[in-house]
Amino acid sequence: MSDLSGRQRLDTPRGSRLRLTPQFDVEAAGQIGESFARFLGTGRYLAIQTVFVVVWILLNMFALSLRWDPYPFILLNLAFSTQAAYAAPLILLAQNRQENRDRVSLEEDRRRAEQTKADTEYLARELAALRLAVGEVATRDYLRRELEELRDLINQQLPAKGGSGKKKRANQPAETSDAPNSAELAETDSGIAATDD
Repeated sequence: MSDLSGRQRLDTPRGSRLRLTPQFDVEAAGQIGESFARFLGTGRYLAIQTVFVVVWILLNMFALSLRWDPYPFILLNLAFSTQAAYAAPLILLAQNRQENRDRVSLEEDRRRAEQTKADTEYLARELAALRLAVGEVATRDYLRRELEELRDLINQQLPAKGGSGKKKRANQPAETSDAPNSAELAETDSGIAATDD
């Protein structure tokens, strides 16, 4: 839907045109007040005000024809009072707006910190799971050691069963064929012949 550039939408009934209170943009008023309060705290403002006060006092003391505020300087005092009456609320307004920005920023930082903590905890759990999984995987050294133990067991059992009696070299793998050797066949043949008699 197209933006009506600040006007209300056409599908919304228009409210009463008669308004008893003036309507103003709170955000715009806050920004103006904040910029004015910032200006009050600058060295430029202090210099301008100092020059203004010095000129005011000099004109009222030495220019007899231009004297509009004699010695107790009541008008100058009134101007300072009016300035203070407006400056204090503007400064408070600027502080409140800064406080709101700080609160929003703090909430965002807190949310970001919680997300970072959750991400860190998740990564720590994943690393722990990977370490456990890697710990359960057979390593090359473990497999080599197990195969050497099996080879030694096979080499020890072959001569005991009446094998050739030759010792294999350490670097040759043991034969692991499923076919029975000739000594085992001779034993089974003699066992069958004895049961037939």
